[in-house]
Amino acid sequence: MFFVSGCNEDTQKTSAHVKEENIVTEQQTDLFEGDRGRMVRTQLEARDITDRRVLDAMRKTPRHLFVPEKLRDEAYSDYPLPIGEGQTISQPYIVALMTQLLELGGSEKVLEIGTGSGYQAAILAGLCREVYTVEIIDTLAKRAETTLKAAGYKNITVRTGNGYIGWKEYAPFDGIIVTCAPAEVPQPLIEQLAEGGHLVIPVGTFSQELKRLTKINGKIREESIIPVVFVPMLNK
Repeated sequence: MFFVSGCNEDTQKTSAHVKEENIVTEQQTDLFEGDRGRMVRTQLEARDITDRRVLDAMRKTPRHLFVPEKLRDEAYSDYPLPIGEGQTISQPYIVALMTQLLELGGSEKVLEIGTGSGYQAAILAGLCREVYTVEIIDTLAKRAETTLKAAGYKNITVRTGNGYIGWKEYAPFDGIIVTCAPAEVPQPLIEQLAEGGHLVIPVGTFSQELKRLTKINGKIREESIIPVVFVPMLNK
């Protein structure tokens, strides 16, 4: 089975709760509440998304704010959508699956490679302590940062840069999620992964596989999840 996706490129919080200031207010999201509920039931729960915190984040996060206005009626559909610059916002299922694979508890620091629209970062923001996200296309990075700030997210840091080399200044990261496909896993990302952390990444050129790498006692355990289709990672 193939899933098509898109995109491009320490104070404790309890695992049960993430502060309300990191989540968009309900008043901003009511218009599409029914659409989000249907998306969760038919696209996520009906497949293999079982993490209740991930399901709640997908149910609360206003995906429609991260797509072009003319496509907002399609925001919760079961496919990716274009966001400009030849990039897309990933299919909801892929966003949920990759997030679930991180196994977040609430206190983690997470690195995202490929900010795109900012939607994946918004999902992560409600599930962990801090999100650092890198986008190689400057116009997308600036737009995502504006959208995230307008929506009220306060624990996300966005920068324009080469995601292949990660973000060494804030390493190590408890989780790393990559929304574009390199030919092989970048070594800098492995080095910046904390002990016990997960790196979730699509890998390959013509044939791609979603993989999860876990660092255990300094060694990497690799799992293959499902075949996927992502845009290639840019390295410049």
